[in-house]
Amino acid sequence: MVAVPVETNRQPSDYGAASLTLQQEAPRPKRITCPQEMENRPKHYGREFHGMISRERADELLGSAEGAYLIRESQRQPGSYTLALRFGHQTLNYRLFYDGKHFVGEKRFESVHDLVTDGLITLYIETKAAEYIARMTTNPIYEHLGYTSLLRDKIVHRLSRVRNEPKKVTFQKDGKISSPLVRHSAIKDCPEKHCNYEKVHNFKVHTFRGPHWCEYCANFLWGLIAQGVRCSDCGLNVHKQCSKLVPSDCQPDLRCIKKVFSCDLTTLVKAHNTPRPMVLDMCIREIEHRGLKSEGLYRVSGFTEHVEDVKLAFDRDGEKAEISATIYPDINIITGVLKLYLRDLPIPVITYDVYSKFIQASKIPDPDTRLEGIHDGLQLLPPAHYETLRYLMAHLKRVTMNEKDNFMSAENLGIVFGPTLMRPPDQNTLSTLNDMRYQKLIVQLLIEHEDILF
Repeated sequence: MVAVPVETNRQPSDYGAASLTLQQEAPRPKRITCPQEMENRPKHYGREFHGMISRERADELLGSAEGAYLIRESQRQPGSYTLALRFGHQTLNYRLFYDGKHFVGEKRFESVHDLVTDGLITLYIETKAAEYIARMTTNPIYEHLGYTSLLRDKIVHRLSRVRNEPKKVTFQKDGKISSPLVRHSAIKDCPEKHCNYEKVHNFKVHTFRGPHWCEYCANFLWGLIAQGVRCSDCGLNVHKQCSKLVPSDCQPDLRCIKKVFSCDLTTLVKAHNTPRPMVLDMCIREIEHRGLKSEGLYRVSGFTEHVEDVKLAFDRDGEKAEISATIYPDINIITGVLKLYLRDLPIPVITYDVYSKFIQASKIPDPDTRLEGIHDGLQLLPPAHYETLRYLMAHLKRVTMNEKDNFMSAENLGIVFGPTLMRPPDQNTLSTLNDMRYQKLIVQLLIEHEDILF
């Protein structure tokens, strides 16, 4: 099912509408069939296959009819095939491939006839409107779209964190308390980190059924298939070339988000208009309500089937998922769900981009400089990731405040959450094993110094 294009307060441009007319005027494919049956004809080609003939012979067979086409086997490279197509009073030759579908470029087609139809449309429009196509993105209507106007209204309500007072930072040195560290470029006096939750569009090639117009330049999306791209998170439809110019202002639509688990973190919080993932908020609320004193909290695993049940409930019901003690009295099921959610994120909370910066910081011998390095890494996190990590560390700090009952120190929690919150970009097993002690140390320090690092 194809989503309805976003309505705008401007009609498609005159030439945008004319490009639809041009598509309808494009030459129709005319298959030139071979009069005899070819024994060596590949099974995925029909009577348009003429065997091993020269370019000159193909040119003669096509004649002067616009849209005429045939397939021939290359004389210079036996086993490779060429599509010969008549357009613009000349014969065009394309190397033809088949891997279950036919293609000469990026687009793949069920039949050679569809491939030729789409090619003729593209060639015809690009010939008739070359100059206009070259400049059609210079006067976009994107700023006037209903989508963009709606987005501007939502930005007003975007969450931002405000620190009221600068924080004094003290550390333990050689058994003595050092003087407060006043940092101009690090922990103390860094700029406020506002959670504007900017998100790039997740464009994917899309085939539109029926006439569609680009929601960036207002021109017709021409072609038979794969006419443009659609953002799989918000449904924005644009030309492929226009997608490179669209701002990073995706506002995910809940109708496009199929699940909660394994969904990109920023996509999920923007779709639900929340500062953090609902799974994090709901699980932490439940754990702090009835589980902070539970022995082995986060270390002890919950029953796997029940953890999966809760995961399915979140995917199906979202914030209406039931996780109360009445349904799941074992708090380890809830902690298991939270760990599974964080582990299943396609991009970890501590993202791949900043992974090496955190690892390098953890190797710094001087405690103060090490914390500054970790703080610098935090400032590079996407806002939704930063806020999620901040909230989680504040919770884990409260867990450690009940260590005499739950036996979970910051070090123990670092062992549990290190590999969950950060993973090496290359996913190399040896790298993962080598980095585990640093992952543990980073999470331990984030918990212990949560009040000054965030």
